[in-house]
Amino acid sequence: MAITLNLRYTGKGGNARRFAEEMIFGGTVAAIRAEKGNLRYEYYQPFDDPETVLLIDSWEDQAAIDAHHASPMMATIAALREKYDLHMTAERYVSAEPPESQDRFIRK
Repeated sequence: MAITLNLRYTGKGGNARRFAEEMIFGGTVAAIRAEKGNLRYEYYQPFDDPETVLLIDSWEDQAAIDAHHASPMMATIAALREKYDLHMTAERYVSAEPPESQDRFIRK
């Protein structure tokens, strides 16, 4: 089982992208990816919405998420969200094995 969070950061004047760039190039993303239980931490930007950045954030279990939320990285993330005046939405998903019938639609 994995728990995945889709976090959408929205700002103005390119701030969401600048936030993601600072997270990546400032080393915070690498530190989060090195945390125990992190499976994925990646930013994406929609083609049709330059003021939004999507973070796909995936963890082995709730204990890994709780440890991450208690880590010093959360203060860094919160400070950057304030710096760039971002607003967020969140969606949470728990993984399940897809039915075998779905395999025919997946190109590997």
